[in-house]
Amino acid sequence: MTTSIAIGSIFLECNHFGGVPADIESFRRSELFYDAEVLDRTAGTVGGMLSVLRERSVAIQPLLVASACPSGPVTADCYRQLKRELLDRLQASKPVRGVLLALHGSAAVQGIGDLEGDLLAGVRAVVGENIPVVATLDLHAHVTEPMVRYADALIAWETYPHKDSFTTGERGARALLQILDGTLRPAMVLAKVPVLVSGVLGHTEGPGPFADVMRFAKSFEQSDGVYSTSAFLVHPYLDLPDMGGGGLVITDDDPLEAERLARQIAELFWQKRFELEPPVFSPADAIARGMQIKDGPVLLVETADCCGGGAAGDSAASLRALLAANVDQSSLIPIVDPIVAAECHAAGEGAEISVRLGHRVDPKWGEPVAVTGRVRKLSDGRFRYRGGIWDGQAGNMGPSAALQVGSLQIAIASHGTYEWCGEQYELLGLDARMAKFVVVKNPMNYSMAYGEIAKGEFILNTHGPTPATLRGIRFQNVRRPYYPADAEIADLQPTVYQSVSRFGRQS
Repeated sequence: MTTSIAIGSIFLECNHFGGVPADIESFRRSELFYDAEVLDRTAGTVGGMLSVLRERSVAIQPLLVASACPSGPVTADCYRQLKRELLDRLQASKPVRGVLLALHGSAAVQGIGDLEGDLLAGVRAVVGENIPVVATLDLHAHVTEPMVRYADALIAWETYPHKDSFTTGERGARALLQILDGTLRPAMVLAKVPVLVSGVLGHTEGPGPFADVMRFAKSFEQSDGVYSTSAFLVHPYLDLPDMGGGGLVITDDDPLEAERLARQIAELFWQKRFELEPPVFSPADAIARGMQIKDGPVLLVETADCCGGGAAGDSAASLRALLAANVDQSSLIPIVDPIVAAECHAAGEGAEISVRLGHRVDPKWGEPVAVTGRVRKLSDGRFRYRGGIWDGQAGNMGPSAALQVGSLQIAIASHGTYEWCGEQYELLGLDARMAKFVVVKNPMNYSMAYGEIAKGEFILNTHGPTPATLRGIRFQNVRRPYYPADAEIADLQPTVYQSVSRFGRQS
């Protein structure tokens, strides 16, 4: 009998504290592909899945691929449409022998919460209990009990900054095929602890607290009977119950061993909690310290306004601080402001304009800054990513402009986009190598763009929905105790979720 595999993706990271809700246009600006278009994906997680399936000459049933820049929660209407379109195609593809899904793990829907758990439940309802369902996840996933219950295997990315989306797709596809071959009888257990920290110190290479956790988790894959391990540094800007990070282990039909190892990963993650809190600086202090460093660029890391974490990218906090410090050396600042972008385009290149800039998309975090400057370059905002999870994919900032205000070069976009290798600055002709200060609005990816040229870096303590520390966040649905609100938790035991045994000896 021909092996027929259905493949699809709804991929998004969400934020409950800011940004703008994701609607269907958010996906159209990034990735929204149906049916045969899905088969054209050559990069990313879906590209990796397809490469393995084609090696095995299976019949591929494409559903849809939808991804967008991180944002606020997905609107109920948008999710209803995407879910219906995916499940209708899955129903029409039956009979299938397996389902592969490329998910994030930290998406949220208005009025629902856990997108991935809800979607996996819908997929399971269509295919029943005898068809294996395998999903890939970001290592920042908020892994929930429904996700563990409805999937047979969850395979997570292993790198941050993210470089392994393609190989993770390959791993996910191989897991599904091995379940079908009968060579893998997955017993999956998640163990997590209530640690909520930013990604600033969440890198997975070299020395570092989360790198230690990841290496510890992956070391178990050398043990007999252990198929796959994952370590999760949860995306902390969701406000959902049972948030936390830890470990997930898949063994070959040995749930007790899976639980034992998953608990060990979670316990190490708890032990590393203090090391995961980064030092932060006020913008004024960071600029003063940066001025003492010879040459540049010096990175001002404004993590609180990270588009890659769901923020709007419209903060003017760094701009305000650089103006107040009278910095007279070239400095680069990115700000999302569709109103000012339109004003720059209306004025034209070379024009001098006076505008109020910033805090227009998500205004609760600050006030616009009044500036007068000259429009140096205009763009339609379209670029292409190099490497990472969206390698080769088109990015779209919408109408964009480079506005020079004294020595400051401001990259103004209409839409927030994921920062990776400095593509946005380059599109507008802004050269970080010639700058004293470069403002970056992400907790980690800046190392890919500027790691070899930066003379220093400072993590800023500014207002926004993706702060460097969670100490000031006020949750409604995350209940105490949790770190960092509680440094110690007496008699802490990891929360444990175990998968349904559908293909083991006991099933």
